Amino acid sequence: MTSTLLKGGHLIDPAANLDGIFDVLIQDSVIAAIGPDLSPTIPEHTNIVDCKGKLVLPGLIDTHGHIYQGVTGRFGLNADMCGVYSGVTTLVDQGGASCITLAGFRQYVIEQSKTRVLSYLSAYLVGGLEGHYYPELYRPECLDVAATVKAANNNRDIVRGLKAHAEIGGFARWGVDVMRLATQIGREANLPVYIHFGQLWPKPEKNGRDVNPDSIFNQVVDMLKPGDILAHPFSRHPGGFVELNGSLHPMVEEAIARGLKIDVGHGSHFSFKTARIVLDAGVIPDTLGADMHGYNTKVPPPPGTPDSHPDEEVHIFKGSQRFSLVSAMSSMLALGLPLNHVVAMVTSNAARMIGMEGKLGTLKVGGIADVSVLEDLRGRWVLRDNEKTELIAERMLQPLFCYHHGERFDATATILPELEVA
Repeated sequence: MTSTLLKGGHLIDPAANLDGIFDVLIQDSVIAAIGPDLSPTIPEHTNIVDCKGKLVLPGLIDTHGHIYQGVTGRFGLNADMCGVYSGVTTLVDQGGASCITLAGFRQYVIEQSKTRVLSYLSAYLVGGLEGHYYPELYRPECLDVAATVKAANNNRDIVRGLKAHAEIGGFARWGVDVMRLATQIGREANLPVYIHFGQLWPKPEKNGRDVNPDSIFNQVVDMLKPGDILAHPFSRHPGGFVELNGSLHPMVEEAIARGLKIDVGHGSHFSFKTARIVLDAGVIPDTLGADMHGYNTKVPPPPGTPDSHPDEEVHIFKGSQRFSLVSAMSSMLALGLPLNHVVAMVTSNAARMIGMEGKLGTLKVGGIADVSVLEDLRGRWVLRDNEKTELIAERMLQPLFCYHHGERFDATATILPELEVA
């Protein structure tokens, strides 16, 4: 039996109501003990890891990844680069796989990765291809409700929800038809639907509907069920949580009252200005997905993909090209969210979103040994969003290492950001 003692770290586990200095004993792939001082009781030859001054958290869960590498064009990143080598033990791929390509996702991503990988299955037959360049692949005729429901039901071990899009370009082309089919899939499969708001596809130059962006949010919310997820509340694009006049959309509070959840979906859409509007209105997101993909992360494109596209400037990431789930956590802290809530966003709340509450996102004796250890720094650093707006962060988190099923992985991913001192 292999034993490891994480000694004297600042353990925060919102699900277990723990926030203090604790030791955590890992034996093989499970948590064997948690306590203020386990040193007198540990087995002989235990590997002791000094975690003094570090944050010791339940294994982080990224609720918004794009990791169908090699299939989704430049969107798909390597799962372990975004996962265990960035301090994250569980990744939820958002819409990369469809009912057609899910078997390949299981065989070539899930089964090949050190990171735990789950799927929010695409509502669209083509899945997460570079559809913002080829929008006709995402018209109503390119959804198959029965086939997608069947694929979800036959793969419940990995399919935890559905992914769909509600944005100006789609509404200008097809109105609510695509969204209506996507929400029908969610109801028939009894799975949550994760909705992208804001810009994805450009508006059609010809034969497109004249869409008021402020009308999209309420139309979509009226189709949804409790537990469905609204993404990108801090988007810089119109058509989401903030109206064109700069005010919170009046339907947001009603959506929350109806039991809908909110995921940050950081990525290319994130705006500090929009975040300030939403947070000042008292709207606090439930979960935090990094939304990293090949257009907003500094990685070389897969061999054989086009070097450029006429619409690329619309989608290219405007800020830093190196980030991670943990750096997204630092952004939340800089915006004033309390540390305990930020931790809950990527642990207990995220586990609830994927239907694994109590199994993941918490540390408990006899439970899976998924643990993330972070550096917790104080100072002054510059953060930039996609609009190049700057914010000064006085607290910065950085991943050091994680344990997934008891196996240690150091945070060595090349995409991890370099700190810029203010």
